[in-house]
Amino acid sequence: MKLIHITAVQEFEKKVKDILLHSGVQAFSYGEVRGFKANSSVSSAENWFASSGTETESFIFTVFAGDEVLEKLAERIRKFNTQQEFESRIHLAAVAVEQII
Repeated sequence: MKLIHITAVQEFEKKVKDILLHSGVQAFSYGEVRGFKANSSVSSAENWFASSGTETESFIFTVFAGDEVLEKLAERIRKFNTQQEFESRIHLAAVAVEQII
């Protein structure tokens, strides 16, 4: 089981939901967050919020899923990101879950 966090700017909210549903995710949580990055020396590919020194209206999605769903999510997000002309991207981070109660 994996704990998956996905972050994206507000403009990508609908697309992230679409990716989640078409990747086999049965349930997820999400909420509004403000992204901030002060270091302008970081490339836009490494900067989760695509701008430097400003706040960005964003969303964070939380998912518990197995490896198969994680791979589908990662594949769809990579595809979306490669087709983007904007600096902002959808970001995914996953960690193994040792125990769920």
